[in-house]
Amino acid sequence: MNRSIFISLPVTDLKASIAFYEAIGFENNTRFADDIAACLVWSDTISFMLLTHEKWRSFTCRPIPPVTSSEVMLSLSCDSREAVDALCDAATAHGGTVDINPMADHGFMYTRDLTDPDGHALGAMWIDMAAMADQG
Repeated sequence: MNRSIFISLPVTDLKASIAFYEAIGFENNTRFADDIAACLVWSDTISFMLLTHEKWRSFTCRPIPPVTSSEVMLSLSCDSREAVDALCDAATAHGGTVDINPMADHGFMYTRDLTDPDGHALGAMWIDMAAMADQG
C-alpha cells in the first residue's frame, strides 16, 4: 500500500465546504461521507477529511482556531500557471479569499495563497521542474 495522507479540517458548513473543494479540483469520495464528514480527494495519496465542528470535537478537545489564524498552509500543485489562476478564480467564486499573501512569480515557480471559507490556508503552485534544475 502506498503511503498516503488524510488531512482533517473542521468546517462550519459541510455542504459549502464540499462545493468549495470540488470547485478547486478535488473529487468527493462519497464512500467516506455522511452528514457530519466528507472525504475530498486531491490525488491517489492525498485526501482532505472535512469534519463538522461536532465531528471534529470527537477527535480532539483542542480548540478550533479562529478563521484569522494560521497553523499550517497546505500547498496544492497545479499543472500550469493558468491552472493556478483557475483554481484561485474557482476559490473566489465559492467563498474563498484569494491572494492572502503577495503572489510570487520566480519564473520557474508561480504561487498564489488563499483560504477556504473557514480560513484554512492553501497555496496554489506551479513549478517548472526542468527550469528549476537549470537554477542549480
